[in-house]
Amino acid sequence: MIRNISLSKLCLFSTTLVTIGTGVASAQTVPQAAGKEGTEERHAPRRTAAHAATSASSHTATGSKEGVYLSSTSETFNVRSRHVSHGALVTVSQKLLSQAPAGTNPLKVLSQLPGVMFQSADAQGVDIWSEQIFMHGFQQQEIGFTLDGMPLGEQSLRNYNGFNALLAISSENVGRIDVSQSAGAEDIAATNNLGGSMAYVSRDPSHKMGGTISQGFGSFANYHTFVRLESGDLNRTGTRFYTSYSRQDGQIWKGTGEQFVQQVNAKLVQPLGEESSLSAYFDWADMHQFSTPDASPEVIQKAGYNVTNYYNGRQSGLQAAINAANGIFPSSFSGLQDPEDSAYYDAVLNSEDYFGGIKAHIKLAHNVMWDTTAYGHGETTQSTWTTPYYPSPNGSPLSELRKAPGIRRYGIISQVHYDTSRNQLSGGVWYENNSYQSPEYDFQMPNIVNGQLTQALPNPLNYWKHPFAEIYNQDYNTNTFTAFVQDTFRPVHGLALHFGFKSVLSTTRVGNGYANQDYYGAGTELASGVGLTTAKPFLPHISADWHFLKNHELFFDISENVHTYAQCGYNLCASPFAVTQQAFNAERSNIHPETDWTYALGYRYSTQFVGLSLYGYRTNFNNRLQQITSGSAVNPLSTVANVGGVTMNGVDAALTVMPIHNLTFTNSFSYDHATYDNNLMDGGTLYHTRGVQVINYPRFMYKTRLSYTYQGLTAYVDASYNSRRNYSYVGDVKIPSYWLANLGVQYNLSKIGAIHRKLSPAKDLTLSFSVTNLSNSHYISTMGENGNPLSISQGAMAYQSFLVGAPRMFFGSLSANF
Repeated sequence: MIRNISLSKLCLFSTTLVTIGTGVASAQTVPQAAGKEGTEERHAPRRTAAHAATSASSHTATGSKEGVYLSSTSETFNVRSRHVSHGALVTVSQKLLSQAPAGTNPLKVLSQLPGVMFQSADAQGVDIWSEQIFMHGFQQQEIGFTLDGMPLGEQSLRNYNGFNALLAISSENVGRIDVSQSAGAEDIAATNNLGGSMAYVSRDPSHKMGGTISQGFGSFANYHTFVRLESGDLNRTGTRFYTSYSRQDGQIWKGTGEQFVQQVNAKLVQPLGEESSLSAYFDWADMHQFSTPDASPEVIQKAGYNVTNYYNGRQSGLQAAINAANGIFPSSFSGLQDPEDSAYYDAVLNSEDYFGGIKAHIKLAHNVMWDTTAYGHGETTQSTWTTPYYPSPNGSPLSELRKAPGIRRYGIISQVHYDTSRNQLSGGVWYENNSYQSPEYDFQMPNIVNGQLTQALPNPLNYWKHPFAEIYNQDYNTNTFTAFVQDTFRPVHGLALHFGFKSVLSTTRVGNGYANQDYYGAGTELASGVGLTTAKPFLPHISADWHFLKNHELFFDISENVHTYAQCGYNLCASPFAVTQQAFNAERSNIHPETDWTYALGYRYSTQFVGLSLYGYRTNFNNRLQQITSGSAVNPLSTVANVGGVTMNGVDAALTVMPIHNLTFTNSFSYDHATYDNNLMDGGTLYHTRGVQVINYPRFMYKTRLSYTYQGLTAYVDASYNSRRNYSYVGDVKIPSYWLANLGVQYNLSKIGAIHRKLSPAKDLTLSFSVTNLSNSHYISTMGENGNPLSISQGAMAYQSFLVGAPRMFFGSLSANF
């Protein structure tokens, strides 16, 4: 076990308070505003403690037409017409997202929810390599993600059927995020939502001409720029659009290297009468990022937290990497079992994405709506790192490996909604064709002879050209078809009963398999000319929601779901295709799609001053496919096997109090007993994993937030605790627990009369200041990015597959609307 990491004393400053804002999805239809007991009120509803706090505001939406959520411009709740079938739905608004440092990944904000854990090696969550989110024991590959209903696919590093939500939309353009913490939501366009879903909804263009300008700054040369221009209504029909540009630029917090993302978003809305419309969304994203080095338990113990890669933009950095490849290591690496893999010359990600869709929202009759969306997505990606294992033809002991996956996909989603006095029925289909390529190449690195470079130092942020070798390749083609039917029945006031089911048919074919014999040995052949089909005609979802007495609510949710087969490059994930032909043939009869049953039961109580929520769940996860890894992180030996099931039993408990007006104090506790059902056999050795807590996810989490608003002031301080996590499958190597705290203050300068008058027509001139990792704790953030080791006996202590979290950092921003 790694030694425990001490935490500086955590101080909560009573003078730094803020309001946390979230919304809920109601199980009742409310025409105007969601008032007490769901009745119609002309004025805004009274604000309760449950409304004020994210952790206490999840409500069941069992197929309800209306969704209640927090407005992005006020602390009141508004009602928007939208069909949802998600159990235990929590809605997080733009208002809460905007309180984080400018440019922060919205998923980092979601980590304030009970049962949700977000990890990243940087303070804002923009490092794609290190991004990792869990929800009730499931990681991002097992959570469905959509944007305006369009699928974003698995949120893994080398996403094979979509791309990262951070690159799909600028955080400032996110209107809200609907989080389904159960595995229901049969209408979502996803085939991996074993552990729930996260549906991003983009903001609509404003009816008034104007715009937004924001400039952020922070530690380690961090800058975030955002500009959005609004057309306002262009004619009597209400045609309107906006276009925006964002730029995130900064340096990694240890070592040398830039982290850069720029995006263009645009959205057009064309009303067709009073209740129908056409809309279009477009996104272009360009990302170039260095990553901090992966670490191992041994590296932390013997070399410390500040190990960096050798790259520094100068010849001296390349010389240090060449020396290491020749066995001359930094003195801090003495005694390491695997010094070759403890640092590299560089590690870089580059990608470019084009994504967009057109949606028709048509009212066919007074109680019939039809929504159809056509979308497309293209991506070019490269992830590179300098290897000391394969020399270049010019004699350099280094070469640059480039994984260059590419995606071309298109699809259509169509749904019909029909409402009666007691029923809300809907049904729909989704089809997608996805072409995915996963090649890897090797490129020549400069050599140093007699102190002179043989060629100019390459810029790792550029795309590499002219490889001297192809390492491997596979081409995937996947056709996916899903259909769903659902109905919500309201027999009496306050009770909603929901039933629906989803059908999934997905076929993947793999061809053009190639493995370089010089790299992998004579006779190595990758799986090629093979295919697998996932066919699940009936995946049911049953739920109910009962509002009883005054301020009380009970709900339950039961659902079955499936995860179609993953895809990736050779040895990179738990895909049955990303193996040799021999391994595929040997395991094919044992490979089945991953499925799960989730059972959830919840209770909520809310008044003007107190909000209480309890959420219990049990998940039976079957046919779990796992990448079994041994060897080094650079050249791992991997197989993919059916390792049986996982049983998860957990509970979230949250209490929110509002003792005085605008003061909110929230506390939540999460317990997740997630253990493997079976022992694991690998290479003829039995590993005792049965009953062991799953890797990478803590059994206990505690979160607290103290917040306050007063006129133009918004302030908060929060803290979270994650218990220790298993690094190895058998649990003999654990990552210690840790605390993190953050602080933030915002002030709307336009509330000062003199400033408001002088800066007109600018409005909402807001100054923000934030501190992340307030106590400057040393901790481990991301885990398992290179897979997880089996045990100490299989080299777990020297296996580099976790990342060190960022130190204390400071951020500020100034924004204005006009």
